Amino acid sequence: MFIIANLLKALAFVLDSVLTIYFWIVIISAILSWVRPDPYNPIVRFIYSLTEPVFYKIRKWIPFVYIGGLDLSPIVVLLVIQFLKIFLVQSLYQLSIYMI
Repeated sequence: MFIIANLLKALAFVLDSVLTIYFWIVIISAILSWVRPDPYNPIVRFIYSLTEPVFYKIRKWIPFVYIGGLDLSPIVVLLVIQFLKIFLVQSLYQLSIYMI
């Protein structure tokens, strides 16, 4: 039983790390949208390729995400990431503790 508990703990740790990294990528993407960097820069293209598909789905799913010309889709994504970290990751950690 401890093997499954360790697997769940490792899965929770990896998921937490991935969500934290994506959280910072979303913040960097939002900041980049304010300063209008060179769109041909490979780093900018990489960041936009990671975030724009998610932003597009949020914009399509929630039509009122534009308020006064301000795009709120990064804020929605950040809230979803925080929800997943609090609910899913913590649940996996607690489940791994109860399985021991």
